[in-house]
Amino acid sequence: MPVEEFAAGWISGALGLVLGHPFDTVKVRLQTQNAYRGAVDCIIKTYRHESAYCLAPFDLIKVRLQNQTESRLQPGGPQPRYRGSMHCAVTIFREEGPRGLFRGAWPLTMRDTPTMGLYFVTYEGICRECTPEGQHPTSATVLVAGGFAGVASWITATPLDVVKARMQMEGLTQRAYRGTLDCVVSSFRQEGLKVFFRGVTINSTRAFPVNAVTFLSYEYLLRTWG
Repeated sequence: MPVEEFAAGWISGALGLVLGHPFDTVKVRLQTQNAYRGAVDCIIKTYRHESAYCLAPFDLIKVRLQNQTESRLQPGGPQPRYRGSMHCAVTIFREEGPRGLFRGAWPLTMRDTPTMGLYFVTYEGICRECTPEGQHPTSATVLVAGGFAGVASWITATPLDVVKARMQMEGLTQRAYRGTLDCVVSSFRQEGLKVFFRGVTINSTRAFPVNAVTFLSYEYLLRTWG
């Protein structure tokens, strides 16, 4: 891979993560908690009562930190279980063992493998349909194609994203799943089919601007350096 493509991908990906992280926090809480009436209620309560501390590179640690609702800003209140990403990793390893750090690994893999293919196929398809032959796609085309690619992939990924988040949180709850299939069956029996689409609205809302910016910056950097 040329250095320019690697750097462009890294920078555009970082921009997408920064833009999408607040939405991702809301999405995870809607999927794993029942304390909110909806996405707006979750956003308001999170903004009022706490700050988001999520610097971990690992998805499990990210989800655990995002699910902390105790505020560090309230003196005398209950303290968060984890003091940060490193403390979270150490605590999980100590209390749940090495396997605890890999909770949700299978649904994460099953979620990302097909959706990444759909992601790029959607982007390339829209760009080709909206761009005259022999020309580069316009910025507007890239934004629309990137946005819809993100929405399409996350609509597809949400059911397994719910399963992943639940398995990652089971170390802190009374739930105990014997595996991915058991989590799917138990969730369906207790809450019905709609449980697998919790967070799909916030996923889609986040996905459009995040991936639009990601692809636009990627294309721009490639053209600038090329």
